[in-house]
Amino acid sequence: MPTSSASPIQAAIRRELHFFTLYRVLEAALLCLTVFSPVGVLLGGMPRHPVLAMLVAIIYFLLACALFFVRKRGMVRPMVALGIGVDIVAAVLAMHALPSAASGIAMMLLFNVGAAALLLPLRVSLGVAALAGFALVADYTWAILAGHGAGRPLAEVLMFSVSYLAIATLTSIVGRQMRASQALAEERGSQVANMAEVNELIIRRMRTGVLLIEGDGEIRLANEAAMLQLGSSGEGRRTLATAAPELARRLHRWQHDGDGEPTPLQLTPDLPEVLPRFARLLAGSDQVLVFLDDASLASRRAESLTLATLGRFSASLAHEIRNPLAAISYATQLLEESRDIPEADRRLLEIIYQQTHRMNGIVENVLGLARREAARPEHVDLADFVRTFVAEYQESQPLENDHLEAHLPRTAVAAMVDRRQLQQVVTVLVHNALVYGRLPGEPARIGVHAHLDDSGAPLLDVTDRGPGIPDRVAAQLFRPFFTTSGHGTGLGLYIARELCQANQASLDYVPVPAGGACFRIRLAGARAIATS
Repeated sequence: MPTSSASPIQAAIRRELHFFTLYRVLEAALLCLTVFSPVGVLLGGMPRHPVLAMLVAIIYFLLACALFFVRKRGMVRPMVALGIGVDIVAAVLAMHALPSAASGIAMMLLFNVGAAALLLPLRVSLGVAALAGFALVADYTWAILAGHGAGRPLAEVLMFSVSYLAIATLTSIVGRQMRASQALAEERGSQVANMAEVNELIIRRMRTGVLLIEGDGEIRLANEAAMLQLGSSGEGRRTLATAAPELARRLHRWQHDGDGEPTPLQLTPDLPEVLPRFARLLAGSDQVLVFLDDASLASRRAESLTLATLGRFSASLAHEIRNPLAAISYATQLLEESRDIPEADRRLLEIIYQQTHRMNGIVENVLGLARREAARPEHVDLADFVRTFVAEYQESQPLENDHLEAHLPRTAVAAMVDRRQLQQVVTVLVHNALVYGRLPGEPARIGVHAHLDDSGAPLLDVTDRGPGIPDRVAAQLFRPFFTTSGHGTGLGLYIARELCQANQASLDYVPVPAGGACFRIRLAGARAIATS
């Protein structure tokens, strides 16, 4: 029997014992009324043994009261067995003392036997019934031997004996089935209660907001996600019209027209947009379930699909670009061998060759990113890298009035990184700084700084003296396809961070209190990747 159902069953058994002992008190009171009341002659006739009748009535009533008051203290089965034993003895003595009331007493004993069998095992119940039947036969034999006459036919005695056995068997089986059914019901109820708690926990912890709305617009249920999406507007307000008027308008339109607007909805200014969906709780019910899906999650899923498609497209496009790049590089090498090109133009050929070589490296990085290939780290002196990068960038890019400066440390800054991928990342950061990191009407001032932090980790900063980046924009800088320019793709910083992560490095935006912006690359030390 399950532990969770034991207590309710014991309570039910105690309740049955209460009524059984109360019935015994009523039986004893009726016997006393028969013996001591003037109407006893009408109820039971003249007693055969008046003294025995009075003693049996008094003692049985006292024992019945005692059993009633101590019913909660003792074990159930011993008390039932003791009580039915007292009932049988008292019934036999009362039938012998009051032969005219013997049939009624035997009939009342039938209920006692059945009630005892309801609370006792089947074997014990049959034993009690057999004992009661044997007591009736013994009383019948006693009366015959004492010369008082039977007073009733033997068939009646046998019928009562058989009835005791039948009622004991029936009530014992019914009682066992009832207790088993109650235990099963308690177990199923406990499981249903547990499932209800689990379902409530799942709904409460869902990232999708769930609202249960009554027909009059009252909010009956709201999980944690829904309360968060409603924000402060939903606190202390129990109607949807006061908590989210626009959502209430859409719900009203859906209820009347069946039209759900597919556009996202911003319930509060500081929280993400949500996409509401409506469904009736039951067919014909006026209760409506409102699901508030975070539009940003759907947007990120769409971005992931777009990036996957773009990765496959980029891989295909990179393969197509490599062929003309190889032709340009080969043609440049042939031109360098020509004696008809002036020396002043050979520097241009060198720049073309360097840029085609650099473009080929970018194509290989795009292919590696599309295939998720691991970086090939090597020992790099960041001071030497910054010096070389700034010199090459100044030679290959027309800066005009803009300034690109290298801030070099006095000592070497060793790092483990893929040099080509690092150059691609820094190129993206410098290009963004030249485009966005300038004040109106003033030239851009870009700095590339290699240094160590307090823990000795190598850092590379790209800084500008522009207007800085607002907080709302800074939170989305590295999201794919996010751009503040009408001509950008929004993939530069995303790919730059992906390349940094491939090198066990990090790329973060660091606000500058004095104005401007700083993008910091935190690289792995010279021993980090080698020992990992």
